[in-house]
Amino acid sequence: MTATSLNPKPPLRVRIRVNRLVLYTVLVVVTGLFLGPFGWLVLTGLKAPDELAAAPVHWLPDTFQWHNFADAYQLIDFLGYARNSLIIASIYAVLVTLSSAWVGFGFARLDAPGKKTLFGILLGSMMLPQMITLLPTYLIFAKLGMVDTYWPWVLWGLSSAPYLVFLFRQFFAGLPRELEEAAIVDGCGYAQIFWRIFLPQSWPVLSASFVIAFTWTWGDYIAPQLLLSTDKTTLSVAVMTTYISSAGTPIANLQAAASVMYVIPILLIFLVAQRGFVAGMSTSGLK
Repeated sequence: MTATSLNPKPPLRVRIRVNRLVLYTVLVVVTGLFLGPFGWLVLTGLKAPDELAAAPVHWLPDTFQWHNFADAYQLIDFLGYARNSLIIASIYAVLVTLSSAWVGFGFARLDAPGKKTLFGILLGSMMLPQMITLLPTYLIFAKLGMVDTYWPWVLWGLSSAPYLVFLFRQFFAGLPRELEEAAIVDGCGYAQIFWRIFLPQSWPVLSASFVIAFTWTWGDYIAPQLLLSTDKTTLSVAVMTTYISSAGTPIANLQAAASVMYVIPILLIFLVAQRGFVAGMSTSGLK
């Protein structure tokens, strides 16, 4: 008897089921690791102050303090700060998505001397930490009189973002050349080709870019803290700096409850746009 007959392979259907079981198990474990910090944040927001200082650590609250969310909402002008964040994030996300699409179109479809060098410099700029450009950025906006205004986010949006330019460049480079040639024959310039043909085709990347840019700005703490006053600042700054006790220490349970409410809009936006987000990331692969 041969070794194959002594140890026959399991049927294909069984192997597929085993592989799926392993894959689902890995996905559940990874999902749990990602959701663990958020779950701990929710539980912290439901605890009483004395439970946070108790030893050993209480994983679950003795009594769920649901009023912590109402207290966190009423203690500050939550809606006002959320409105500021929404305005800034929306302005930046719309402008940077359109400007990045335009720059990505140029890198993908136009030929010019030094294009590859410029694209390499653009990608290299993604490696610069924000802290390096923080002081020069503040000095420039201070000289222009734009501190304590929303104009910095407008200018940042019009300047495009390297990562988003890369996404659009990869997507536009994969579109058929025939679309562009037919439009040129019909008398269209490159601006018309971009707005009428290429941009409508790129809705998956537009969706992904908008979600990424909106999340960047909504979660940014450094720029609003540096450039905006208390009245005009964003919800991220308010959550981190407002829930302070008379002794000068953070009120951790209220801060956690406010952080949960702060994250909810981002989760809702992602759930609504997730199909376009996933499609945009998958259609902008390396070429």
